Amino acid sequence: MAARRTVRGRGNRRRVVVVVSRYNEGVTRRLLEGALQTLAEAGWGDDRVDVVWVPGAFELPLAVDRALSTGRYRLAVALGAVVRGETPHFEYVSRAAAEGLSRVAIDRGLPVGFGVLTCDTLKQALARAGGDAGNKGSEAAAAALEMLGVIEGLEDGAAH
Repeated sequence: MAARRTVRGRGNRRRVVVVVSRYNEGVTRRLLEGALQTLAEAGWGDDRVDVVWVPGAFELPLAVDRALSTGRYRLAVALGAVVRGETPHFEYVSRAAAEGLSRVAIDRGLPVGFGVLTCDTLKQALARAGGDAGNKGSEAAAAALEMLGVIEGLEDGAAH
């Protein structure tokens, strides 16, 4: 019973933060639409979702970490699109976003849905943002929600 009270105590922060990169906004807005739809279908309506915009994918980990550090959120979804260019910048930004978001999730012990596209072309990114390849923003939100269930089950002492 004590574990359930602990989980319910954190229930006060039954909100989700979605952090979105403005860079490649034509892609990231579509990822955001998919994430918001998935969250709404799971019962996380507009009144429980905060959307925060940041300049680019490199800035996602810091913004997610700061949001989760407030104690208001039970999970986060990070959305961005990094498209390969002619310089190694793509590799640096992609790696920083992936490693940073992974570290935030582990350090905070909270789910962070990873919806950062790393594509060779804008066409590929658009295909993954609601096109032929689905919507990776929706998938990131679904993964974060599933992990929330796993974490709450573990906190309740119920392994699945």
